[in-house]
Amino acid sequence: MMTIQVTFGDDRFATVTDEPLRIPPRFTGDSVDVVPYGDRRGRERFLGGTFGSQEWLWDTPDVLRFDPDSRELAGVELQMPYVSACAETSLRGPVLPAVRRGGLRAEEVRAFRQETCTVLCRAPGDSVLTCLRDLDVLQAPLDARIGIAPDVALLVRRGAVVGWSLTDPVRHLATAYAAPDPAPPSPATRALLGSCLDLVTDPLLGQVQDGEPAALARLREVHRALVVQRGAGHDRHRADALLSLIGNLVEG
Repeated sequence: MMTIQVTFGDDRFATVTDEPLRIPPRFTGDSVDVVPYGDRRGRERFLGGTFGSQEWLWDTPDVLRFDPDSRELAGVELQMPYVSACAETSLRGPVLPAVRRGGLRAEEVRAFRQETCTVLCRAPGDSVLTCLRDLDVLQAPLDARIGIAPDVALLVRRGAVVGWSLTDPVRHLATAYAAPDPAPPSPATRALLGSCLDLVTDPLLGQVQDGEPAALARLREVHRALVVQRGAGHDRHRADALLSLIGNLVEG
């Protein structure tokens, strides 16, 4: 099998392996976490026992952590951007290659920094969320999509990791540290995910923050629908995740 190497932000190399992470992703709306812990203390132990890219004080890059003995990928925390590409850009791309399932093995044990993505592209029905380093990524085809975990893939162009994608994000909705509900999501939750993503990304986010009446009415409508859904017990855990996502806007 052909060996594939990829680079991260400051030219740190990793080799694609045949073993992706088997951990199911958690999608909080703010981030996609593929990690082996379920609480804050577990996260601290995880960061202390691994190496790679991590947050420091005010600096919040994407977190990619590797086991120091095997140098194999151990977990990731990928931050969601809050700027949606314009409608024309979202509709035209990027064209995603087929997923090649695989893990990563770092070439050396050392820290590096991986910038967060800045642009969100949403497929129709939010069936796939694609997060890109910047809009320049759309100027040339992607070379590969490495499926590092169930429904989570890194996007590679010219050997560099330039983004990531999450397939069927509604299925993976969960609050922080909680496991996603194994039951299928309801159609109502799928629609509400789209409404919430509208609210937390530009241009609607800016309209809410500016206090425009139509945008605030939309926020109240979505919040009310989520509260009703949670109270009725329909997809309650996913409703909780979406309520957390828009919570700051409601309180503001």
